[in-house]
Formats: sequence, C-alpha cells, structure tokens
Amino acid sequence: MTASSTTTPALAKEVALLAVLATLWGASYTFIRIGVETIPPITFIAARTLIAGGLLVAIIKMRGLSLPKDPAIWKRFFIQACINSVIPFTLIAWAEQTVNAGLATILNSTTPIFAFLLTVLITRHEAVTMRKLLGTIAGVIGISLIIGMEAFQGVGKELIAQLAIVAATISYAAAAIFGRGFKGLDPMMPAAGSMVCGAVILIPISFIVDQPWTIAPSADSLLALLGLSVFSTALAFVIYFRLIHTLGSVSTTSQAYLRVPIGVGIGVIFLGETLASTAWIGLVFVVIGVAAMTFPSRKKTVPV
Repeated sequence: MTASSTTTPALAKEVALLAVLATLWGASYTFIRIGVETIPPITFIAARTLIAGGLLVAIIKMRGLSLPKDPAIWKRFFIQACINSVIPFTLIAWAEQTVNAGLATILNSTTPIFAFLLTVLITRHEAVTMRKLLGTIAGVIGISLIIGMEAFQGVGKELIAQLAIVAATISYAAAAIFGRGFKGLDPMMPAAGSMVCGAVILIPISFIVDQPWTIAPSADSLLALLGLSVFSTALAFVIYFRLIHTLGSVSTTSQAYLRVPIGVGIGVIFLGETLASTAWIGLVFVVIGVAAMTFPSRKKTVPV
C-alpha cells in the first residue's frame, strides 16, 4: 500500500470530523437564541462551561486518565479558556439578544479570515498560499449568497452588539492558533481544562451580576442549555483540538464556512427562518472555500 493511499482515508476522516464540528457549532446559534430568552447571558455561559467541563472530566476519569498537574499547562488552559470560551461565548450570547441570527452568523463566520490574517501578519506558523487566500474570498462570497445580501442591511444598527460578535470572532481566531501549543496532549485534556477554567471564571461573575437563584428559566431554555453544553461544547471541543493538530489552525477554522449553511438549515427547521433564493449558489462557493483551505497542496510552498 502506497503512502498516498493511506493518507487519503486519513484525510477523509479528518474532513468528515470537520463537517461534524461544523454541524455541532452550527446548531449552537439556535441553542443560544433559545437559551438567552429566559437565562441571562453570563449565567447561561457559566452553566454551559460548568456542564461541559464536568462531563469531559468524568469521561477522562472513566478512561483511566487524569488531568495534568503541571501549573504551566494549567496556565495555558486558563488563557485558552479566556480566548476560546469566556470572552467569545459571553459576547455572542449577549449580542444574540438583539442581533438577528443571519447577521450574527455572517459576522461570526469570518474566523478563518482573522486566523489567516493573524498567521500572515504575526505567527507565520503555517505556509500561506494563494489557494488559501482564494478560499477565504470564496467562503465570504458563499456566506453572503446563502444568508442573502439583504442581511447586511442591518449593519450599523445595534453597532455595539455587532462589534461584540466581531471581537468574539477575532478571539476564536487567536484561540485556534494558541491551541496548537497543546500538541502531544490527549484532545480531551485542553478541552476539559479550558472548560473547567471557564467555569471558575464565570460562575462568581454570574452570582454577582445575575443572581441566578432569582431566575425562572423556561423548559425550552434549559433543554437548549443542555444540548449546547453536551453536544456543541463538550463533544465539539474534543473534535476541535484534534483537528487543530491534524489539519492546522487555519484549515480548522474553515469549518466556519460550512457552519453557515448548516446553521441556517437548523434555523429553517426549528425556528421557521427562510433561506435566500441564492442559497444553493452560495453553498457551492462555501464548499470551494472549505476545500481550498483544507486540502494540502501537492507542491511545496514557501512560508510568507
């Protein structure tokens, strides 16, 4: 068996996991939208990190493993928690109280663009190719077509909330690059460690700001919280940290493009939202963008 024949199935598996990750995170917009209807954003995200972290720690123990003891690693977990959960989770949950789902999806799906720019301008940890640049452009075009250009008419209104989503997007991009530093660890370790640190940060803030014991959440919000915590957080982050090391940070963030049609589709089914007439054309651009940013080049590229 040749090296290429063994590499292709392995790559196909990673791309399939990328699609699963996109589905899990695409569903998160619906979960958040339903959850923050009766649960304040900080409390909602504090509970999300607590449930997800507790679940991951339990699974780690069931596997006969234990979390690292090294303080240096926990310092990295803390940083990862801040830039990959505490800051972006809270900003998006807060913003989705006022920003419509279409515009929120567009703004948050630009993570690969910021990961690409951070790579080019600062870290230069991956080869930057023209194909990835074109993939970035194709993805943005596809997103615009899927949601419909009319979604951009909301830009300028509720500016602070929109900027909050952009800030969350930049934070996600930085987290994807920073997450490469956990290479060698079981993917569950940084996922669990960052969730535990996130809960430690957010729970006291929740008690001070929201006084959660005074909240009366609806059953729908509680179910949304459970789905978000178990599937779109715990399971998703295990896959995420694996892909950071197998596909790279820029390629992993490209799931943001695939997340858009999935997220919109879930919104259509469960929230009664409608698709723009250009959705299917946009989907073609999305697939092209994901492929361009995910599949490795045949020729050797020179880092910029």
